Amino acid sequence: MDVTIAIDAMGGDHGVCVTVPAAISYLQKYQSDKVILVGLADKIAEEMRTAGIAAVHPRLTVHAATEVVGMDEQPQSALRGKKDSSMRVAINLVKNGGAAACVSAGNTGALMATARYVLKTLPGIDRPAIASFLPTRKGQVCMLDLGANVDCTAEHLLQFALMGSTLVSALEHRENPSVGLLNIGSEAIKGNDVVKQAAELLQDSDLNFYGNVEGNDIFNGVTDVVVCDGFVGNVALKTAEGVAKMMGGFLKEGFSRSMLTKIAAVVALPILKAFKNRLDHRRYNGASFLGLKGIVVKSHGSADEFAFLCAIERAAEEARGGMLAHISEHVEKWHHARQSN
Repeated sequence: MDVTIAIDAMGGDHGVCVTVPAAISYLQKYQSDKVILVGLADKIAEEMRTAGIAAVHPRLTVHAATEVVGMDEQPQSALRGKKDSSMRVAINLVKNGGAAACVSAGNTGALMATARYVLKTLPGIDRPAIASFLPTRKGQVCMLDLGANVDCTAEHLLQFALMGSTLVSALEHRENPSVGLLNIGSEAIKGNDVVKQAAELLQDSDLNFYGNVEGNDIFNGVTDVVVCDGFVGNVALKTAEGVAKMMGGFLKEGFSRSMLTKIAAVVALPILKAFKNRLDHRRYNGASFLGLKGIVVKSHGSADEFAFLCAIERAAEEARGGMLAHISEHVEKWHHARQSN
């Protein structure tokens, strides 16, 4: 299945310096897909010339937008005051069917607010959630919410679990993936009232509910999906990123202490490269906004070309896997089942 991806070329800390080369790399890798670069036309053209890319490309289109949303701009200001921003125009392309998915490294709050306003939420979903895949000892785990919803009800957590489970099924072709509820302990008596109520709802659902999981269980790969509110999820994600960077720094420091350790580093180079590759957060760049009537993927603002390419691939994978249809179908069946009971 060929897909067309709309890219907010102006978003992120680096803008066109990253988004344009990443888009070209994507087109070279996937030779039947198409890309629409949305943003300030002169900036995009200048970057294409700098990169030695022809102004006319058979599978690349430049869609002009006259405004750019700042990384520190208030979401409501961007939503109301910048209707021709590169972010909004890219999302509009998804709504109008011009693109199968949108990718942006821009302001997370503005992107979520704009996507929710333009695309709307799926029937039966109260709030969209940010989901991403993280590395584990057994492969990877889908975790949500990672920052969209700071305060959640038990019902919201149930909806997140439903969407996360469906995402894993659609992308990894895994039947009945297991779902864990992030808590301060595995026992049913642990946690606040919202988490306890969510556990009861999950237990009564048709999802493959494993039970409560703790922070260390995330990276042990105990479950396929881990569910939590956006406050907890974002803290857990940023903590994991910090630990990974610290470990990398310790290794680099340790192997550069003396000539002997440098020789040891050369001997251990294949293992070190494999270790770095496995923990490279760039490979997991690309968080999905689940629950919308369209596919929107958020790249990390500081992403480099390789990381942004991974985010584009994530969006295309979701479009090819029919993720949106799977979630819609699953949510509809879930609501019918609840009404019958």
